Amino acid sequence: MLIHPWDAPTDDVEWQRWLAAHDFGQLAANGMPGEPPMVQPLHFAYDPDRGEAVTHLARPNPIWGALADRPTVLLSVVDDYVFIPGPWQATEEQPPEHGVPTSFYAAVQLTCTAHVVDDPEAKAALLQRQMGHFQPDGGSAPVTADRAPYGRLLSGIRGLRLEVREVRAKFKYGGKRSESVQQRISERLAERNAPGDTSARTHQQRRLAARAAGTGTGTP
Repeated sequence: MLIHPWDAPTDDVEWQRWLAAHDFGQLAANGMPGEPPMVQPLHFAYDPDRGEAVTHLARPNPIWGALADRPTVLLSVVDDYVFIPGPWQATEEQPPEHGVPTSFYAAVQLTCTAHVVDDPEAKAALLQRQMGHFQPDGGSAPVTADRAPYGRLLSGIRGLRLEVREVRAKFKYGGKRSESVQQRISERLAERNAPGDTSARTHQQRRLAARAAGTGTGTP
């Protein structure tokens, strides 16, 4: 993933806060020789204090063979994406029809070492961590290896700890453009108000404020 200085996170807090609110992504593992990568959509729970994400998959999933062969994987999360029409992007000196269309989006990629969890007690603890993330208000029985309803179901899944080795994050929201062009784009996003436009505008305004405060990572 290409990350220009103007698209880089202002600091680690920016991508960590974004990832905390985006817990569905795609896990990419190396395929067998001559085969394409394997890509598995999944929910996950990211724990910055432990430096890992946890998830689980059905035992028959074909990804297990790939993980056994090469445990280095990439967890990719992309959201808050919108299409930006060309006229919105035109510089102050250009006619609107000379503006170039683009995409705005946020993306975080975690390069991880995958650790498969098969011990029943460890799987139960892993699932309870996920349950705590996705159902903080409770409402479900505790996940234990020796009690219903989950005890008898654990044999049908395998747990997965994704030990994070590297993080690459990108917030592509027009940071290369002048402030006046970015403000124009923000106004158009507010007017269009299509799905994703509010989130994209929020990112753009936050990053403009960071640049004005001198905390941005780069300038055009």
